[in-house]
This record gives sequence, C-alpha cells and structure tokens, in this order.
Amino acid sequence: MVAFQMTGLFRPIANFVRGAIVAGAASALCLAQTAIAAAQSSSVPIVRDAEIEALVTDYATPIIKTAGLSRNAIRIVLVNNNSFNAFVDGRRIFINTGALLQAQTPNEIIGVLAHETGHLAGGHEFKLREQLAAAKTLAVVTSLLGIGAVVGGAAGGASGLSKAGMGVAMGGPEAAMRNLLNYQRSEEMAADRSAITYLANTGQSAKGMLTTFERFSNALALTGTSVDPYRISHPMPRERIANLEVLAHASPYYDKPDSPALQQRHDMMRGKIAAYTGGGASVLQTFRKDPRNIGARYGDAIATYLNGSSQSALSKIDVLIKEQPKNPYFQEIRGEILLKQNKASDAAKAFQKANALDPRKSSLIRMSYGRALMLSGTPDNLKASIKEIKAGIASDREYPSGYGYLAQAYAQTGDMVRSDLASAEQKYYSGKIQDAQIFAIRAQRGLKNGTPEWIQAQDIINAKRK
Repeated sequence: MVAFQMTGLFRPIANFVRGAIVAGAASALCLAQTAIAAAQSSSVPIVRDAEIEALVTDYATPIIKTAGLSRNAIRIVLVNNNSFNAFVDGRRIFINTGALLQAQTPNEIIGVLAHETGHLAGGHEFKLREQLAAAKTLAVVTSLLGIGAVVGGAAGGASGLSKAGMGVAMGGPEAAMRNLLNYQRSEEMAADRSAITYLANTGQSAKGMLTTFERFSNALALTGTSVDPYRISHPMPRERIANLEVLAHASPYYDKPDSPALQQRHDMMRGKIAAYTGGGASVLQTFRKDPRNIGARYGDAIATYLNGSSQSALSKIDVLIKEQPKNPYFQEIRGEILLKQNKASDAAKAFQKANALDPRKSSLIRMSYGRALMLSGTPDNLKASIKEIKAGIASDREYPSGYGYLAQAYAQTGDMVRSDLASAEQKYYSGKIQDAQIFAIRAQRGLKNGTPEWIQAQDIINAKRK
C-alpha cells in the first residue's frame, strides 16, 4: 500500500453534505436544493494515511470530548482536495488535504475542527434539513398563489393583476432562498461561538481561527469580487472576525503556542502532503523559509522515492530514522521504498517494526505488513499474510485495497473461491456494485449454503446498484 493512498469514497455520502467554515464567502448560493443534490450525486475523493489520520484525530479528540460527543462515534475523513475547506456529514468530519497543507500551525486546524464540532454538537445538519423542507414548502405555496393570481387575472381580463401574480410566483423561491441562507449564516455564527468555548475549555488558543478568517478575507479581497452578503450561506470573513475577536482575546490561552512536539508532527504532515500532491517543488515551496525543517527533509525523502530514486530516498529516510528511531511512520515509508526495490522480505521487517512502534495499531500499517509478507512468496509468509490482512480489515472494513491484498494472497494459495469473495468486497467498497456482484456470484458457487461467507456474498448480490 502506498502510505498516502487516494481513492474514491466507498459509499455515497449519506443524504446531505453540510458546507464548512470556508466556502460560500466568495460565491452565491443560487438554489440550496441544487447544491445539496450535487453533493449527493458526487463522489468525494478521500485519502487514507495512518500518520495523518492519527495526528488529526489527536487534534480533534479533546474538542469532541468537551463538546459532549462520543469520540468513537465521530470519524475524521481526509479529502483529496487542494482548497482550504472542511464540512460535516452525519457523524463524520471531512477535512481537505489543502487545509492541512496550508495551515502553518496545528492551532489553525484545531480551530477548523472546533467549528465543525460545533455544527455536530448543535445538530445543525438535522435542523437545516427541516429548514430546507420549510423553504421548499414556502416556495411552492407562494408560487401557487402567484399562478392563481395570474389565472384569475387572465380570466377577468385584468392585466395588472396578472403581472402582479407573476411577480408573486417569481418572488416565492427568492424569499425562500433568502430565509434559508439567513438561517445558515446564523448556524455558522453559532458554530464559531461554540468553537471559541471548546478551545477555551481545552486550554487552547482561538488565534488560529482568526488567522483562518484573515486568510479568507485576504483571498476575497484579491479576487475583487463584489458579494451580496444576503445571498451567501456563510457570514463574510470580516464580519466573523469582528464577532469573534473580543471573545478570542478574552481567553487566557489566546497567546498560548502549540507545543514544539505537536508543531513538529504538523510540519511532517505538511511535508508528506506536499510531496504526494506536488512533488519536490511543492515541498520546497512549503518550507522555503525553513528548508532544514524536519518536515522539509521528510517531504524531500518521500518526493525522492516517488520520483523513482529509491536508493537515494532510502538513505534520506534512514537519516531521519536515526534522529527518531521510535517514529513508526518513518519505518512505514521505509517499507514502501523497499517494496519499490522488490525487497519484499526487508519491507515486511520494516512494516512489522512500524506496527510494533505504532501506539494506534493502525489497520493500514498492519495490512501493509501483510501485503509485504504476501509478496515475499514463501508458504509460511502467505499464511501469516492472510492473518495480518484479515486482522487489518476487521478494524477497517470499508478499505478496498485491504480486500485487494487479501484476494491476491488467497489466489497465491490456490483458494480461488475466497479470492473471488475478497475481490467482490474490494469492488463493492470501491463503488463498483455490478463488478462486485459478478465476483460474489462466482464465489458463492463454491461456498456452502448458509455459511457466513455465503451470506456475505449474498448481501453483495442483493445490494442495490447506485
């Protein structure tokens, strides 16, 4: 597995995606229903990476706890998008890799997560659905009244009344939209205020939030765009800053900096994202003011590996390992580089060490370990490979690549029935329902009727095609 893997969202993103802390300030929302329908029908490209997921979870956990939410019920999802954005859906917080890359301090991202947690704790998603229903009803009723006036006016020959009726009909959707957007703006302000409270309760600064809004304000000013503040779903950045500045400065933690250890992890995350999304040039640009930063050197090692210079990359990552011998993610990258060199047995040792060092026991690292064992090709390693990959899948059931590794491992042992079943799962969680059903039907022919695996195949066969 590539340590930083990009793939499509495995299943559609529920019924509604709520916009986040940023978007909307520079663009009008013409029709709320249209935006939501677009979100429903689109696939959000997500990123899986053990290191980044662990760090962002560490950022979010204290905030989620102080908001009174269950940490285990909230999932952080990384989105492969270069813009600075985040949003919530159901019990998930989605955050763009662009936000993680652009934010120079942990506090900026913690502020974003605090804002999104405010939406979850306030039940804004569900309340907004009610507002959508009410807005739709208002628009329909007003339009019907207008149509009635037009018909009545036409029948009586009253052209003035007919024209007025047309105005009522056209004004209905406009009034409904403005009411809805006004409600959304009030929710955004409520989430901002909740975020300030969460940050204070966890002993953290709100300075990062203000930095983020300053970024949006400057970006908006540079575009020269004139925005109608009543036709957007978020308050203007300057308005948000004015509303929060006093509260932010009132906190005794306003000038509290991020810890050096946390800042270092943040820099390494930025280096990794820069390397995977923009290569060596992006790493240099990101750390142009501090080229010897460990994040810059980490990103450079990854970019060197991605560029095909695996031996040079190995030398660079080994230097970092000497500096931080207990860093599991350096060992993980080392395993990826060794796989690139077709040294599967050595890669397996690196992944095994990464897994042993990883306090989170990431399913992604464990599945990478299983994959390396499988690629080594020995009978004993194949058996161990299946065990490790299945253990990883058990705690991360919607990860398509894990099933791909499992299918390959079973195929190497000659168990084509279970290989087909694993392939069916891989296709299913990749959103390729028809292909998944073909593999499931093939697997089911070799499975005993009524067994858990037979039922597993049947569930895929019965799945509705999206």
